[in-house]
Amino acid sequence: MRRIFSLWAIFLIFLTTDNSSVHAYRLIYKEQLYELYHVHLYQHPTRIAENIYYLEQVLRADFANPLYALARITTKKEWEWYRHLFMMHVNLKLVELYLRWGSKYMKFEAYFYNYPWKRQNLESLEKAESLFRFATVYWEEALDYSDRAKDTRYLHLQDIQNWEDEHARIQNGDLDYDFIINSHLEKLKNVREAFEEMDASTY
Repeated sequence: MRRIFSLWAIFLIFLTTDNSSVHAYRLIYKEQLYELYHVHLYQHPTRIAENIYYLEQVLRADFANPLYALARITTKKEWEWYRHLFMMHVNLKLVELYLRWGSKYMKFEAYFYNYPWKRQNLESLEKAESLFRFATVYWEEALDYSDRAKDTRYLHLQDIQNWEDEHARIQNGDLDYDFIINSHLEKLKNVREAFEEMDASTY
């Protein structure tokens, strides 16, 4: 009885509350949209696609005023540094997501007993290849923005140190997604050839 009364009281409060001051607002700036990106415990393709959608919206949006940046900005040089690193970082996240998504369709071995599903496996490899090639596009963008940031590499903004670390790793060659993507594509090519060579006599 007490629980019913509590629920009824909450309902009455909701009805009598003036909600006219509560307004939704559009997310229009990169920083706002970036906050929608989140890492899921289970990386299902739909969840990966959701994050890709958010980050691709980030790339299309405008930057917010430096006052609302994700790091404390005090000079024009810091603002330039921040914008280059922001774009580099978002593109790197997209590379990671497309590689993760592609791996969901990747077949790393072509076993002889997979022959009954040869067509399905070849279709899966085709999806994986297209996703890996999308990753290449964003890796090239990340490289471009990292190169633009080279002139201001001695700046350090406390709130985005991980972006600065990514930039440093790109510049010294420790972070090389080109090698990783090409390795995946080469492996995919070999597995595809193995599937294509399968026939009733190999099963």
